[in-house]
Amino acid sequence: MNGTVNKVILIGYLGDEVKLHYFEGGNCIGRFQLATHEVYINKTTNEKITSTEWHNLVVRNKAAELCEKYLSKGDKIYVEGRIKSRQWQAEDGTTKHTTEIQVVEFTFLNTKKDSENNKTTPSEPQNTTLPINDLPF
Repeated sequence: MNGTVNKVILIGYLGDEVKLHYFEGGNCIGRFQLATHEVYINKTTNEKITSTEWHNLVVRNKAAELCEKYLSKGDKIYVEGRIKSRQWQAEDGTTKHTTEIQVVEFTFLNTKKDSENNKTTPSEPQNTTLPINDLPF
């Protein structure tokens, strides 16, 4: 293989609401955290252990606006993206570092809004797959 691959696939739950930041010219980014977890049994104690990992996600422009509109804390989503590390100078002069997932595609697996709308008619959760490059905007 000649090239390299930077691809992340996550299924998890939103840890908070999507926060939008607008720039001059109308572009925006949305940021939110996604929690994934694994459950295993400690062989020594037979105790059930749940380990949670938090991921910082970034979506852009219309995709960010859709996420803000339809997603709430606790909603389950599928995302594909790439890992991006960056650093910056904080106001106190220290250098800060972060690692983010730059979202390329996402699917709403279930949302609180879906649950509220389907209280009278239980059904399968509606999936909304949105490849960011193919958005109709």
